[in-house]
Amino acid sequence: MEPMLQTPVDTPISRRGTAPTWLVVAAACAGQFLVVLDVSVVNVALPSMRADLGLSATGLQWVVNAYSIAFAGFMLLGGRAGDLFGRKRMFLVGLGLFTLASLAGGLAQEGWQLLAARAVQGLGAAVLAPSTLTILTAAVPEGPARVRAIATWSAVGAGGGAAGGLVGGVLTDGLSWRWVLLVNVPIGVLVLAAALRWISESRAGGDRRLDVPGAVLVTAGIATLAYGIVQTEVEGWTAAATLVPLAAGLALIGVFLGVEARAKAPLMPLGLFRVRSVSAANATMFVCGMGMFAMWFFMTLYAQNVLGYTPLEAGLALIPSSVSVVVGSKAAPRLMRVVGARTVTVLGVLVAATGYAWQWRVLDADGAYVTSIMLPGILMMLGAGLAATPLASLATSGAAPGDAGLVAGLINTSRTMGGSLGLAVLSTVAAARTGESPGSAALAEGYAEAFLWGAGFLVAAAAVVLLWMPRAARD
Repeated sequence: MEPMLQTPVDTPISRRGTAPTWLVVAAACAGQFLVVLDVSVVNVALPSMRADLGLSATGLQWVVNAYSIAFAGFMLLGGRAGDLFGRKRMFLVGLGLFTLASLAGGLAQEGWQLLAARAVQGLGAAVLAPSTLTILTAAVPEGPARVRAIATWSAVGAGGGAAGGLVGGVLTDGLSWRWVLLVNVPIGVLVLAAALRWISESRAGGDRRLDVPGAVLVTAGIATLAYGIVQTEVEGWTAAATLVPLAAGLALIGVFLGVEARAKAPLMPLGLFRVRSVSAANATMFVCGMGMFAMWFFMTLYAQNVLGYTPLEAGLALIPSSVSVVVGSKAAPRLMRVVGARTVTVLGVLVAATGYAWQWRVLDADGAYVTSIMLPGILMMLGAGLAATPLASLATSGAAPGDAGLVAGLINTSRTMGGSLGLAVLSTVAAARTGESPGSAALAEGYAEAFLWGAGFLVAAAAVVLLWMPRAARD
């Protein structure tokens, strides 16, 4: 039998009104949708932001990077804070920060104001994201109902990433770039009101002290590592500006692990990684993220830079893929009851890998929409949806209740860091294949090479599941 951490069980703090479960799930999923949407929604608005605020090329990259680095860096701390100080409280704090930062970013008059707002958005998202999953799992008893709820959470999260290009294109073309940020404000206010009314408070019982040294070290380590990863796109893999933060980030994480091994109340109990379903699910999430996260990025570039689509047309072109990821996420619970979570994870990852390999074979400068975008995109995202639900279910069911927020933060961190690293690697691969003369044909070859490597990452993820994930993992 797998080891289970013996930590205090969750302690209900308030029960003001018993909300229908679907309302709690809806509020949690709405928060997750906003978090994931803002990873990608600004991409199509970047040229307009640059023209309006006078941003440099480097400043433009930091509109994206400021969010992603703060998001990745504070995620574990946000998850643990929810366990210690209350999941509902952290949900409200994170969503409040996110909403206010969205308002500030949408009203920014200078480039530095926009960058600061995006960093605070990322901080709010890091506090909010782990709480969305722990609130959901606390509201729904373990079993088939919880798996279905996690499937909805996975589908909404994946849908947020998929919808980013479309939403950004519609708002930028129809209104202005400011609305890709301002649209979060009314939605955030509505979700805040719903959370205040319907979500009950809970936290882990026992000592509420926060491991401050551990929190500082892991936040600094992951943020520095994320900074090094994003530097690869600007400076390359061998530049000192890349290697120094990568090395520093790894060193800080190493010191963090040493501190945690001796701490009386650690931020991250290292025994958590002895639970094979937790460690295997996070390793798989990291490797899957390396391949899957880049799909929307390269498909959007291919549609616009090679086939000549407008931003709005590129967003519309990916609607079938967006629908398929939702279908996969919702179909996963039924398959899990028949063949088990481990098998469904492998099936989903291999289906996605097949879509990536198909995309590699058909992607060229004269590609037709149906065969070069729609069909392979459907297959890739159907597989992504099938894999996401069992992975989240396995990771959360394998840990003790008192570590629910930490595990949720770990899942999101693994996915975000894997996606950032994968995007950096695949962008380098695409650029190397494209060469010095980026015409349509050369760009198509570079993007195709990236999809081939993405297929390789996904095959590796399937191998991680088969070799590491316990067969008796809970479904």
